[in-house]
Amino acid sequence: MQSIATQRGRNRLTQTFSRASSPAWLSWLLVVVLVLTVGWLAISYPTQFLTGLIVGSLYAIAALGLTMIYSITKVPHFAHGDAMMLSAFVTFFALTGVVLGSSRGDVQFRFSTNQLPGASETIWKFSFGYGFLLAMLVSAVVATVLFLAINRYVYRPLQIRGAGVALIAVASLGVAIAMRGFILMIWGASPRGYSTGVRQTVDFWRFPRIVADQIFILIVAATLAAVVSWYLYRTRSGKAMRAMSDNADLARLSGIVVAEVNRLTWKIGGVLIVVAGSLLALQAQLSADLGFVLLLPIFASAILGGVGSPHGALVGGLIVGVVSEVTVGMGIVEPGYKIAVAFAVMIVVIIFRPWGIFGVKV
Repeated sequence: MQSIATQRGRNRLTQTFSRASSPAWLSWLLVVVLVLTVGWLAISYPTQFLTGLIVGSLYAIAALGLTMIYSITKVPHFAHGDAMMLSAFVTFFALTGVVLGSSRGDVQFRFSTNQLPGASETIWKFSFGYGFLLAMLVSAVVATVLFLAINRYVYRPLQIRGAGVALIAVASLGVAIAMRGFILMIWGASPRGYSTGVRQTVDFWRFPRIVADQIFILIVAATLAAVVSWYLYRTRSGKAMRAMSDNADLARLSGIVVAEVNRLTWKIGGVLIVVAGSLLALQAQLSADLGFVLLLPIFASAILGGVGSPHGALVGGLIVGVVSEVTVGMGIVEPGYKIAVAFAVMIVVIIFRPWGIFGVKV
């Protein structure tokens, strides 16, 4: 009897994915409109378009982790921005060994990845060497352990007790405040940076000259989106994660171990958070307050692209970044209000498709 029920659950799960995977004509119409608009903006405002592409790539990586965590574990992770900053500061510590000391200055530990032989020698025209990549790896390990612990001792007990989304969201805000306080306690309120030298630029096709580090950001964002998409749609564990995202009860009935999928989701999400935060530090200075500022455009990117869609997160992040920068270049809004335009675009899109551009109607 149990095997028959399990088989029925799997059949219903397959039918659900079959319906969800067929794209609606409205989605493709929106994509065509967006592609034409992007082409026009790239030609008319190349400098602002390129800047928006860089910023949007960072939004996309962060939104990719956010949409996976929410759609699979059902945790509205409002600590996502502060988790990015904490991960970036851990990368900074692994790279430099610097923490806040007394009033006389910082304290530097004897060991850091930059002290390894040749670790600080720059790669190509980038502002960093392989020491930065090793520091990101260290940060990824630390972040994975931290996020698994937060899920186990904060979010999971609330879910077991039947807490609603609102209560879990409030708990995540508490986690965010705790992370921000930890950053201030260890590294202080002064802005930090991975490198202080002059950054080299390169010619980027017909666009204005671009900082070499920004090319690295673009490559990493595109690669991560492709890898995560392949993992979710081509691997067994990825299909299990998609099943959990679509219907947790059916996934459990088909034999999927929910706890294992949740742990795997936090591991992948933690790596994406580390990469997004560390790459952001290549683009701007680190600050404890920057995490909350990033939270709004990250959520806008995830909602715009469609919660649960990896390629939707990529497209949503790029749209938010490009629209925000180009509207400032066009003189439509002041720099302080540029994110409001991105939210206006998001509202227009979700009026016609409340589940986002690439999202699935539920």
